[in-house]
Amino acid sequence: MIGLLAAKNIFASTAAFLNWFLGAPLYVTLVLVSAFVLNALFTRGIKRGVRKAAKSAQKERLGAARKNARTHELTDILMGERREQRAEAIGQLLKSAAQIMIWSTAVLLVLTRLGVDIGPLLASAGVVGVALGFGAQTLVKDYLAGIFLIIEDQFGVGDMVDLGVAIGNVEEVSLRVTRLRDMSGVVWYIRNGEIIRVANRSQGWTMASVEIPVAYDEDMDRIRNIIEQIASDMDSDPTYDDMLLGRPEFVGIESVSGEAVFIKVIAKVAPQQQMTLARALRERIKNSFDAAGVRVPVLTRPYPTPGTPPTTPR
Repeated sequence: MIGLLAAKNIFASTAAFLNWFLGAPLYVTLVLVSAFVLNALFTRGIKRGVRKAAKSAQKERLGAARKNARTHELTDILMGERREQRAEAIGQLLKSAAQIMIWSTAVLLVLTRLGVDIGPLLASAGVVGVALGFGAQTLVKDYLAGIFLIIEDQFGVGDMVDLGVAIGNVEEVSLRVTRLRDMSGVVWYIRNGEIIRVANRSQGWTMASVEIPVAYDEDMDRIRNIIEQIASDMDSDPTYDDMLLGRPEFVGIESVSGEAVFIKVIAKVAPQQQMTLARALRERIKNSFDAAGVRVPVLTRPYPTPGTPPTTPR
């Protein structure tokens, strides 16, 4: 008899537990598991999309890209790495948005099943959202601008940019602010909503330009031949594979004065390499001019002797 009563109590307790578990606990468990599965599926799908985009934007070595003479094809090659970085940034943004939406919905469903009236909660959230919308317009503007900066790939970490208020290297890009370090080492924090224009010196390719004075009576055909030989040597030199994109070009005479003729040489170079390439080009031109006996005039300007009144032209 005692054993029968114990069995009945165990059966009743088990039935009560099952009734309880099949109610709110099972619902909450299913919601949380579903949220976890959906989050994992979205994350996996976004990662696959990022990998696919990165694979389609495989970058090529600059040593091969420099042989491409067409500007638009050269730009596509050099922008491949940037497209890969942009895909990863957009992937992180989509992953964060998906996580927020999935888990917010899961929390609301759980609260509803537990008997919590979410109507006042949603109403309060709406009122708070409107208040924040009016009181934090600047913050919303910064976040929206940051999203578009990332999606449109206006600049990225490591780029040399001119944002109007400062010029320097980008160290960090977040949804609200951009951190920039200028040439003197000063760190600038610029709100994304205040960025009106962007001059990016690191996208695609840049141009190195060199102006050299030669004597007025020098033979320009001779000068051109020397420059073209320098260009040919630099183009075939593997030292410049990572910076030079094509042969340097002798543009011609940039200006003429009574003392000298200024010639100009340009070259397409990899991002942020224009100053290095310009220095190397000047050095080679100087050495070649010395070897060929090309005269470079000494440009002098008269300075008044202290205590002597300046002379006025007649």
